[in-house]
Amino acid sequence: MARYDYDFFVIGGGSGGVRAARLAASLGKRVAIAEEYRYGGTCVIRGCVPKKLLVYASQFPEHFEDSAGFGWTVGETSFDWKTLIANKDREIARLEGLYRKGLEGAGAEVIAARAELADAHTIRLVGENRLVTAEQILIATGGRPNPHNALPGHELCITSNEAFHLDELPRSILIGGGGYIAVEFANIFHGLGADVTLLYRGKEILSRFDMDMRHGVHEAMEAKGIRIICHEVLDRVERTPAGRLLAHMRGGESTVVDQVMFAIGRIPNTEGLGLEAAGVETDHAGAVVVDEYQRTNVPHIWAVGDVTNRVQLTPVAIHESMCLIETAFKNNPTKPDHDTIATAVFSQPEIGTVGLSEDDAAKRFDELAIYRASFRPMRHTLSGRQEKMIMKLVVEAATRRVLGAHVLGPDAGELAQVLGIAVKAGLTKDDFDRTMAVHPSAAEELVTMYQPTYRVKNGQRVG
Repeated sequence: MARYDYDFFVIGGGSGGVRAARLAASLGKRVAIAEEYRYGGTCVIRGCVPKKLLVYASQFPEHFEDSAGFGWTVGETSFDWKTLIANKDREIARLEGLYRKGLEGAGAEVIAARAELADAHTIRLVGENRLVTAEQILIATGGRPNPHNALPGHELCITSNEAFHLDELPRSILIGGGGYIAVEFANIFHGLGADVTLLYRGKEILSRFDMDMRHGVHEAMEAKGIRIICHEVLDRVERTPAGRLLAHMRGGESTVVDQVMFAIGRIPNTEGLGLEAAGVETDHAGAVVVDEYQRTNVPHIWAVGDVTNRVQLTPVAIHESMCLIETAFKNNPTKPDHDTIATAVFSQPEIGTVGLSEDDAAKRFDELAIYRASFRPMRHTLSGRQEKMIMKLVVEAATRRVLGAHVLGPDAGELAQVLGIAVKAGLTKDDFDRTMAVHPSAAEELVTMYQPTYRVKNGQRVG
């Protein structure tokens, strides 16, 4: 008789947890996975996927405008928020069904319940009033938006979770934050017709990105009509007699809007999980502490994804889970590779980036060669749109290795995936130069910038 009910129990049905459960089950392990909300996690249910669908929806007004320059006449248009949300919900339900089907097809037991640790090998299924045991346990509970509980009036505000389920499109919205979620939603709501104000405490939005990308998207957003206020934070939010929201800023300004949304970071979902009962260590932010193999301080308990509060990206959680399976069940200890991760901001225009920004590279290398091109892409020439595209390569002068590649403009996210291969492989600027251009394309600029725009020596720009 087996000592435990399961060989492997996964707490959390997001991308990381589902991948680990499915792979372990396909190896013949007795696997169960528990999720208290919906399978698919933040990314599928109320994150990347529905957000990208809303991004697509918000781009149509510019497509309609641009079509005139190409000979098209577009008649009267209108937008219906409820239709978009209903269609989005239908697609999310379809994807959730695929996640469940994949788990069941692999032989995993799928449990619709909250799971908490009762001790190091025991899981309490809340609502089912039963305990189960497992030889190995994975914590993959993800994270949630910071609700900014310290702010007076925070209960009147929303986060990205609620933004996907609003009954109506707000006529006006103030978004607090300057990261990619704040920037993306600012563009979404603006494109759909809302009056948008973006409020950020720092000196420039998108703090972890290359400065050219940050400035470029800032200027483009303001040109579209999005108001961006930096060096400012909210002081309090109040309900007006008319039912709208009065947002007071620390600097003294106030504004009346229909919605206030926070996008000021995410919190690991570890509260009430029973980690103390199992002896699992967490850090000052409540994130589960893991070693380089995803193992917690309790040897048979693992953690992946946002609950570890390291790189909060869906493909990273999936990659960590695949490495975990190699380590835990295939006798092949494998460390996740978190170096040089390509990413995108689905703003309008998009940012696609991989590797080091100019500022970060300047701190690590004595001399850099910076290749930068700014131009109006062909798709904007007949439309008359003045929006510029920026392409930038950060190159170590001594070795000619491309340290970072950054793109601002149409389809930048798609370009980032391809550039990620080149930068990850350690290709040099000479490799780029030897590559034949695809013409006519915007991407050909990446292989035709033969002379550096300027150099950076000991952190200072020269030439």
